[in-house]
Amino acid sequence: MWLLPLSVPLLGLLALLARQRGILAAGRGALNRVLRWARGPACPRRTHTFVFSQCTHGRADSVLETFDLYAETHHTLELGRVRGVELDEVVVRAAPRRVLELGLGCGYSAVRTLRLLPPDGRLLAVEADPLSAELGEELVLVAGFKHHQFEVLTCSSAEAIAGLRRPLHGDQGEEEGGLDLVLMDHDPQHYLPDLRALEGWGLLRPGGCLVLMVFRGHDSVVRQEVLEHVGSRPQSYSSSVRSGRGGMMEVQYREETISLMSSGDVIG
Repeated sequence: MWLLPLSVPLLGLLALLARQRGILAAGRGALNRVLRWARGPACPRRTHTFVFSQCTHGRADSVLETFDLYAETHHTLELGRVRGVELDEVVVRAAPRRVLELGLGCGYSAVRTLRLLPPDGRLLAVEADPLSAELGEELVLVAGFKHHQFEVLTCSSAEAIAGLRRPLHGDQGEEEGGLDLVLMDHDPQHYLPDLRALEGWGLLRPGGCLVLMVFRGHDSVVRQEVLEHVGSRPQSYSSSVRSGRGGMMEVQYREETISLMSSGDVIG
């Protein structure tokens, strides 16, 4: 019983400290928002410079932590910690060997994905902006990955998809079964046309390819168009469409028989 009088002021002190920590955390969050506003739009070169100079080279986790640190006080086009953790969950669940990423940016999502692929896994990243492609590729290399594990294609998503059948074959020309995972984080207006092109070129692995789309801001019209397309093809897509907490949408492709475009139309 003698402990009861002592516990009352102790509990009061703990409550005060908790409130102070909450106030400090809220203050840091508000300050970070002000800093992001003051520093203006996202800049790939500044993002690259910060991560390149502050991270530990050769360590993928350090590269990701440095990206996240930069994103606290700067605008960035990278996925960020919340979406990044969700992407990790998707990659672990899908266990892909062949991944197509549309929209490399500065390489954040590529690094997150590559570190979870099996030894024989490979990632093809597409980036239309030459500067972003160059900077993103360098940061993927800084994270410790080699060119036999990934390739960066500097072109539009439509050009990449049309010319993609050749990289999906092995050195001796054997078919490797198509893509296991497609990450779309480029212009949302291209999501549905690119999805249709992937279907038409037969690049989605029969029996199960996961397409993960990142929606930022006001992309509700595009999202609805994709849902309508998926819903109109029950023989090709799972009826279950997952929407993640970070604005991501998962679509499961499962069609066993794929119709291919004429091989004579393949670019390259």
